Amino acid sequence: MATSSISTQRTLLGPALPNIPWQGRPAGLSDVVWRYDANPVIPRDATTTSNSIFNSAVVPFEGAFAGVFRCDDRRRIMDLHTGRSADGIHWTIDPQPIPFACDDPEIGAFQHRYDPRVCWIEDRYYVSWCNGYHGPTIGLGYTVDFKSFVQMENAFLPHNRNGVLFPRRINGKYAMYSRPSDTGHTPFGDIFYSESPDLVHWGKHRFVMGPKSWTWQSTKIGAGPTPIETTEGWLLFYHGVLTSCNGFVYSFGAALLDLDQPWKVIHRTAPYLMSPQRLYECVGDVPNVVFPCAALTDADTGRIAIYYGAADTVTGLAFGYVDEILDFLKSNSDV
Repeated sequence: MATSSISTQRTLLGPALPNIPWQGRPAGLSDVVWRYDANPVIPRDATTTSNSIFNSAVVPFEGAFAGVFRCDDRRRIMDLHTGRSADGIHWTIDPQPIPFACDDPEIGAFQHRYDPRVCWIEDRYYVSWCNGYHGPTIGLGYTVDFKSFVQMENAFLPHNRNGVLFPRRINGKYAMYSRPSDTGHTPFGDIFYSESPDLVHWGKHRFVMGPKSWTWQSTKIGAGPTPIETTEGWLLFYHGVLTSCNGFVYSFGAALLDLDQPWKVIHRTAPYLMSPQRLYECVGDVPNVVFPCAALTDADTGRIAIYYGAADTVTGLAFGYVDEILDFLKSNSDV
């Protein structure tokens, strides 16, 4: 593991983010990913109608931060809301759900929306989420200002979850990871790669990786935040699930994938990077869950800030350095 607190090289490929939310590693801790000591950064009742706010996506926006948040209301209806923050830590969440504009009323008809990711591609912010259309599938939309949102065609047939777009085209095509599933709380799941010429027609589906027996990721896995481009490959944080005698336990790890063929795994963490261990991760509407959905990066320092859902109730924040995470991957790889 690297010992320097700041990267000496630009391993991260992308812009600088000097105002990235950040807190240094606690003294005496050797973990390559550590929690913000004032977690959760977003409580379950940050709006007047929310039962819980978790599994949400954050991006830099106009010198500050914006995002799309999963807010389950007090009817327990799952929908997406916008949020703004000056520092990435203190958030104001819109109490009203996003009113997506959609040309086709059949596709735009609301059933449920949850677990969003947000990704800047070329000239706009694309939102992907688990969309209700005769079962769960991958909804897609976009915004340029976090005020007006347009809903596009669903990416895939039901049943699918954890649709995560790449931040640029791969070999001229848009690209996405997803996790085919079933109608319920899926007791299985592999990550697949797909590509599209236009974000409407998807194909060239390729297997990426699946669960590992008798480990923290033995039941199912799913892509987390937008893949992070580095000089060594795509860094992907992903969640893994084991089935314990008391139900599912969600932890998260990381994988490094080929830049030109992102279905090819170079390294993959055998140990998890984080598991549910704090009270707010172990106790909530769904106990024992850490579920990463967004990551901010600063190319100048190698800093990464990871937003994750905790116990399907609140939103937490964790930190790490890209070089330390990559070194950990190489030293603890299980491909």
